[in-house]
Amino acid sequence: MNEFDLTGKVAVVTGGGQGIGEGIAKSMAGAGAAVIVASRSKDKIERVAEEIRSAGGKALAVPADVTDRGALVNLAETAISTFGGLHCWVNNAGGSPVRAALNELPDEEWGACIDLNLTAVWKGSVIAFEYMKEGGSIIQISSPAGDRAVPGSGHYGAAKAAVNSLTKTLSLEFAPSVTVNGISPGYIPTEVMMKALQTDEEALAEMAQARIPLKRLGKPKDIGSTAVYLASEAGSWVTGQTLIVAGGI
Repeated sequence: MNEFDLTGKVAVVTGGGQGIGEGIAKSMAGAGAAVIVASRSKDKIERVAEEIRSAGGKALAVPADVTDRGALVNLAETAISTFGGLHCWVNNAGGSPVRAALNELPDEEWGACIDLNLTAVWKGSVIAFEYMKEGGSIIQISSPAGDRAVPGSGHYGAAKAAVNSLTKTLSLEFAPSVTVNGISPGYIPTEVMMKALQTDEEALAEMAQARIPLKRLGKPKDIGSTAVYLASEAGSWVTGQTLIVAGGI
C-alpha cells in the first residue's frame, strides 16, 4: 500500500473546518501528510487541526478567506515555511445558502457565488501551481449540480460546471508537472448540504434507500479517501478527470 502513502507530503485544504473538508484533511493526515487546514472559521479549523495532532498527525490551522488572493498566497507560503513544501492543494471551500430561480436571483448573490465557487478555485489553482513542487496534485471539489439542471440553485450549478471545465483546461496547462482533478460528491449529510436542501439527515437517509444503488448516504471520509488516491503515487497517472463519488447515482 506504499503507493497511497503521503508521508513527507504537505497539503492545503480549504474549507477544512467541517464536513467534506474536515474529512479530506483528516484522511490526508491519516495517510501521512502534513496539512494546512484553512477556513474563515478559526474555531472550527483549530478543532480539526487539534484532533489531527491528537491522533499523531501534523496539522496547522490557518484562517483564510479564499476570495482574497493575499490569503491564498499566505496559505502556500505558510505550508512551505512550516512544513517544508507544498505538494497538494484542495479547493474545497464553496457553497451557496441562497435558493432562488435565476430570474429572481439578485445580482450580488450571483457575483458572490461565482467569486467563491469559481474565481477562488481559479486563483487557488494558479497560486498552488506557482509554489508547488514537481509531482504535485490539485483537487477541486465539484458537485453533481455542475452536470444537471438544478432549479433554485442554477447559479451554484453554473459555477460548478465551470469548475469542471476549468479542471480539464488546467490539467493540460499544468502538465506534466502537476495533476489537476476533481471530485463530485453525492449526498453527504453535512450541515451545509442539509441547509442548502432544506432537509434533515433522516429525510436524506430515506431518500438514499430509495434512490442510491449502494443504499446509504456518503460520509466525509469517502471523499477523503478519494482525495488521498488522487494526491498519491497511486493516482499519479490520472489528470483532467472529475470523479463521481456518489454511491452509484
